[in-house]
Amino acid sequence: MSECQAALPDSGGRLPVGGDNLAGRLAFSFRAYAFGNRSGCPTICDRTLMTVSDTIAAISTPPGEGAIALVRISGANAIQIADKIFRGKEQPSQFVSHVQHLGEIFTAENQLIDQVVLSVHRAPASYTGEDLVEISCHGGTLVSAKVWEACLRAGASAARPGEFTERAFLNGKMDLTQAEAVIDLIRARTDLALRSATEQLEGRLGALIRKIRDELIALLAHVNASIDFPEEGIEPDEGELLRARLDSVREEIAGLLATADQGRVLREGVRVVIYGATNAGKSSLLNRLLGYDRVIVSDTHGTTRDTIEETVNLEGVPIRLLDTAGLRASQSDLESEGIARTQKSLELADLRLHIADRNAPKPAHFNGATTDPNEIVVLNKSDLPEDNDWKDFPGLRISCVTGKGLPQLQKEILARIRQQNLRPESAIAINTRHRDCLRRALESCDRARTALGDGLSGEYVAIDLDQALRAVGEVIGVVDAEQILASVFSQFCIGK
Repeated sequence: MSECQAALPDSGGRLPVGGDNLAGRLAFSFRAYAFGNRSGCPTICDRTLMTVSDTIAAISTPPGEGAIALVRISGANAIQIADKIFRGKEQPSQFVSHVQHLGEIFTAENQLIDQVVLSVHRAPASYTGEDLVEISCHGGTLVSAKVWEACLRAGASAARPGEFTERAFLNGKMDLTQAEAVIDLIRARTDLALRSATEQLEGRLGALIRKIRDELIALLAHVNASIDFPEEGIEPDEGELLRARLDSVREEIAGLLATADQGRVLREGVRVVIYGATNAGKSSLLNRLLGYDRVIVSDTHGTTRDTIEETVNLEGVPIRLLDTAGLRASQSDLESEGIARTQKSLELADLRLHIADRNAPKPAHFNGATTDPNEIVVLNKSDLPEDNDWKDFPGLRISCVTGKGLPQLQKEILARIRQQNLRPESAIAINTRHRDCLRRALESCDRARTALGDGLSGEYVAIDLDQALRAVGEVIGVVDAEQILASVFSQFCIGK
């Protein structure tokens, strides 16, 4: 606990706002913003202290051969560097912005590297908000590396991973949620994941966060103003009205928090573990669901010794299928390790497919029909006679040989996912970082509401609202004391 928190042991760790002058009366709120936050997330104040002086360069296309490779240069000296290495009818410094020009790239030793198309994107109308140069060269591994090397020798520095998008954020071209959407867009494996990333990149999630943030700013500004400037006649909202406004904010935050699991599914997929006795048909089922032979299938027991994972798109939902080692008593250290990994996978599973061979007697570990909504019993080999142990046993009967029952199994998998509220129905879905920030914001709002209910003074409510505001601001990378000042003083009479 800090000295400030310890100063008020009876206040639940809250520090009241107040003083005899303007600086003192609002000092706590402003210090909280001026010195950043405890989470390490960037803030407006952090951003003003950061300077971007280096001009950076990188190959922006994936490694390997292709028709075209793209080399980017960004920074104050980007165009001057392009002047040094490019030869065409005009120098890049004379180019009209956003127009491509044909020319050639040369080394410092005047050796031709490649014929390229180069465009200049002048600040601030560029991806990074800085002067940006894009060089499209032939897509060979060596030629793109040589063009990049020419940029570095002409004065650029090698870019760090994500540095172009980081500069776009630092230069105000996008908020943090939009920056995160860039990688989500690249990694999208389903149409819904792609739509979610696109909408987040367009700022839909950021807009919802800013709306919540504006409402918190209005609440905090009004509470602070009523405390610190009573002579201005700014009355605090009546208790019920203030609680209603705060409840509205809490509901909006809770609504976003409810999308956390769906966001995980969009980005990571639903973990579906296939397990059971050896030779029950686990690997065959994985191959069937994937639509191709991913795993070697054999009549020999215990051929799968490790966990094998593949992803399949099931009606827009990314399903992470895990084929596991068969469950049995084993004397082999290698197979025992595989079985241990099976147990670990089961603990982390969103859904389990317990597969058994209906042509053979019921295995010893099979305890009977499950009532667990996160587990589906699958009886394989329905193309063969059924053993009496399975007579009238509830379970989905399938055949990995003929494909019988597989459509019903896929429908059941989707139905169980819906029951767990894991199927994404909306394109708005937060990630783990957002969830942490919003959870802290909701906890602070809950404390503020408790303070109101307990009849504590407005100073304590202000502290909790202040913490909620900072946590919400972390989602989009904005924590701005000046906006609170503007909101406070906008309630004054003109001329004051």
